[in-house]
Amino acid sequence: MNTEATPGPLHEVRGPSALGGGSRRFFDLLWLMSVTEFKRVYFGTVLGYIWSLVRPLMLFGVLLFVFTKVFKVGSDLPFYPVLLLTGIVLFTFFQEATQNSVTSVVAQEGVVRKTQFPRLVIPLSVSLTAAFNLSLNLVVVFGFVLAWGVDPAWTWLLLPIPLALIFIFAGAISMALSVLYVRFRDVLIIWTVAAQVLFYATPILYPIEAVPDTYHRLIFLNPLAPIFEQVRVWAIEPDAPTAVDVVGGAAGLLPAAAIYVGVCIFAVWIFNRDAPRIAEEL
Repeated sequence: MNTEATPGPLHEVRGPSALGGGSRRFFDLLWLMSVTEFKRVYFGTVLGYIWSLVRPLMLFGVLLFVFTKVFKVGSDLPFYPVLLLTGIVLFTFFQEATQNSVTSVVAQEGVVRKTQFPRLVIPLSVSLTAAFNLSLNLVVVFGFVLAWGVDPAWTWLLLPIPLALIFIFAGAISMALSVLYVRFRDVLIIWTVAAQVLFYATPILYPIEAVPDTYHRLIFLNPLAPIFEQVRVWAIEPDAPTAVDVVGGAAGLLPAAAIYVGVCIFAVWIFNRDAPRIAEEL
């Protein structure tokens, strides 16, 4: 008589999800990793966080000379230096958050292989670390804004809105890039080029008025363009054209809004889909 038990059907064992371990643990780990990385970068350096200002300030100095003395793009704008510095600092945050996130999951392979470690902590901690740098840099920017003669306005209270939109967009792109890089190593090269294109496609080096009207809607397909333009209006030049004015009505912003929302949805979907299988791919 055969007493051997019949084996049951095999079931797929999924790895830890994006938020594996609960929301409280997720946010505790997110804060811990972000603070640790922020301290690690500047630990033992003489100038500390001031190094985070060196890159945007050097870029600002070079571009200010080129676009006011050589090409004369901003020479007629009284607040062009303030506009340029603000745009560079904001885009530096966006580029730092997204660029550093590309290899973040792969670089944390040892952590990823641990049971129930929430994968989403890794790319979002990169974005949060970049946000720490941004918050410190914005103190310098606002000092520069006041020193240049820009009058404080109540619209400064609205600035957390565009800053939050930039952070969410950067976080979404970071999620997608970090998980795609696990399988496709070309992602780093592609995003390096794409980020450079976005820099020139965003009204940072030039005021939007310098662009022919026929290209306004094309430029504002870039979701960052209306956000940066609104920062200009609320923080620096209240008389500058708003994002709605540039595209001739709120309907003109719908394509950029659709791209923004589409990127965020795609990022959440692909990260949730691939998060349990990341350890297998590494």
